[in-house]
Amino acid sequence: MAFNSDQDNEITEINITPFVDVVLVLLVIFMVTAPVMLQESLKVNLPKTLSADLTTKAVTKAVAITKEGQILIDGIIMGKEGLQNELRKISSENPDTNFLISADADSRHGDVVSFIDLLKRNNLNRFAIQVERITEK
Repeated sequence: MAFNSDQDNEITEINITPFVDVVLVLLVIFMVTAPVMLQESLKVNLPKTLSADLTTKAVTKAVAITKEGQILIDGIIMGKEGLQNELRKISSENPDTNFLISADADSRHGDVVSFIDLLKRNNLNRFAIQVERITEK
């Protein structure tokens, strides 16, 4: 009597390699799309100009000032104390950091000036204000 040995050929382990591959692909997709989604979700209405300065390739921090007066650095909302602490940290680590300020066209002028003053008080003097270029007809 010959017994069929099906039990010897059964899979007793789960191969997680394909699962890890899928998770890593999803991670890369989220890392690529997150900045785009964040920029679109802020809804900052930039003022328009006929000329715009190009920024250099150095350490740059993105700053957004909403029309409600909220200040975001690299997508993180900062309170007054957190903002001051973050600027002190940046000043001590890399005082040549560039700041690209994206202020909503409807934001208060005073909010933008206060932020620039805060940068200068922390010896961070490299900043630019982002605008949209108007196309001439």
